[in-house]
Amino acid sequence: MKRLQDKIAIITGGSGGIGKTTARRFLDEGASVVLVDIDQEALDATQRELDGGDRVLVVRADVSDDAQVENYVKATIQRFGRIDVFFNNAGIEGDVAPLEQQKLSMFDKVIAINVRGTYLGLRHVLPHMYRQRSGSVINTSSVAGLDGSAGVLPYVTSKHALSGMTKVAALEAAAHNVRVNSVHPSPVNTRMMRSLEAGFDPKDAAAAKAQLEKAIPLGRYGESTDIANLVLFLASDESSFITGAQYRIDGGMGAD
Repeated sequence: MKRLQDKIAIITGGSGGIGKTTARRFLDEGASVVLVDIDQEALDATQRELDGGDRVLVVRADVSDDAQVENYVKATIQRFGRIDVFFNNAGIEGDVAPLEQQKLSMFDKVIAINVRGTYLGLRHVLPHMYRQRSGSVINTSSVAGLDGSAGVLPYVTSKHALSGMTKVAALEAAAHNVRVNSVHPSPVNTRMMRSLEAGFDPKDAAAAKAQLEKAIPLGRYGESTDIANLVLFLASDESSFITGAQYRIDGGMGAD
């Protein structure tokens, strides 16, 4: 028996590096997946790449919009009838700048997507899990949700908020046999880090990458597969007694 045999999973940020890789792992383990993203072209390309047939549904949505979140949840129920796993993964990095130079419009956007978007997903998904008395939610936070990082205050603020949100959701969901956990990656080798590297050192992004890697005891960025493997564990019944937990996956950064 595969680890997610016949399970139904929603993945927001589904066409990004971590989302797409996790979708592939879920499909390999027997799940059907609903990929949610704001970029329809990227969603369509991801659907073709995964080649999962009728086990893959894509839904375009702005996760900060309540009606659009309600729509992707409804689309999942209409197609598959239930939701077993919710990988609440969509997020943006914002700009790199001292806090007093951060644009208010970007601060608001980061909070809207990373915090409001995560909350709206919980708000619409959890009632379905409660009714079936089962389910696993995995929120994507960051090492920046546990520690500080100069130059990215909106992002750090948003990811710290997810730590509290995860704990409250876990406490409330436990009575319904639903689990809620968060994952906290180090820098991961995805588009987001290319953007941040360029922000930290516009003249030499490669030097910024090298500096960031020095802060990781294992000496490298994480890969999307590293994160997907942890998310798969938390999605599966192997983690049935784990809820309200914050999982660092950071190459040893939290050991200092």
